[in-house]
Amino acid sequence: MESFQEKIESIGARLTKGPIEILQVNLGKLCNLTCSHCHAEAGPTKTKENMDRMTAEAVITYMKNSGVKTLDLTGGAPEMNPYFRYLVTEARNFGVHVIDRCNLTVLFLPGQEDLGQFMADNKVEIVASLPCYLQENVDKQRGKGTFDESIKALQLLNSLGYGKENSRLVLNLVYNPVGPHLPPEQMGLEKDYKERLQEDWDIVFNRLYTITNMPVTRYAKYLRTINQYESYQELLANSFNPATLEGLMCRNTLNVGWDGKLYDCDFNQMIGIQLRNGKPMTIFDVYLWNLEGRAIGIANHCFGCTAGCGSSCQGALKIDNEKAKR
Repeated sequence: MESFQEKIESIGARLTKGPIEILQVNLGKLCNLTCSHCHAEAGPTKTKENMDRMTAEAVITYMKNSGVKTLDLTGGAPEMNPYFRYLVTEARNFGVHVIDRCNLTVLFLPGQEDLGQFMADNKVEIVASLPCYLQENVDKQRGKGTFDESIKALQLLNSLGYGKENSRLVLNLVYNPVGPHLPPEQMGLEKDYKERLQEDWDIVFNRLYTITNMPVTRYAKYLRTINQYESYQELLANSFNPATLEGLMCRNTLNVGWDGKLYDCDFNQMIGIQLRNGKPMTIFDVYLWNLEGRAIGIANHCFGCTAGCGSSCQGALKIDNEKAKR
């Protein structure tokens, strides 16, 4: 199989950093769920791999110095980190938009009873994982009982104003394929989600993002157990779409690991492709360096972001215009 490096070289493309607009911070691998598709290999036992106060303060310092407009918090379950609320309130104090990548069930953990209200008060945009509108598919991917709790959480968020028309509280959902295939067309699936969730549960939301599962870490292990790792890699590579390159999230995003190390994206973080300047760069010293124009670290998992309509933390990179008209 042709490597991703060979593929982009063959079309004369080069991936470099543009101006940094989004600071994506992975607060750690601690999570109340153990999902089969999780590229972070997060779970309840990952108690040591979590951001400390000193690193969280360095994140705030970078935001103040850099002029970044968006703080994108992920994990694990980022809300389980003790400095999640500190990061949210500090970012909001100087006008930074905050995104929380939420698994929904975290809203019902002990000590998190006021989490929904906290995020509403701070106008946090919620990007919530709901791999399907069917109970069987969600529980298969994320664990038994997850679907019911997710529905309750969405109803709670709706009651706070999230996802409602004319509300400033944004609620977006995320679809991940259950099996080793590409996501369906985003706009059509969003329509299905909205119809089913409204009819069955009286739930509303703003947008649906379709995100391709990356063949790294836990998901790679899962693919190997079902003897589909090679075929899935080939599917991604054969579905390469050069039109997605311009909009890749790694171009305008700086990713921060729980220990302060820097990466081009969260997937690179999980397989250890760090930003370097002679030595690994960290959030403690990055404000000294201009990142614009730097070559982006790539490997074959990048085919996942460039396959078909493309995939990013904001969903599909390209819309199928013919299907969108239907």
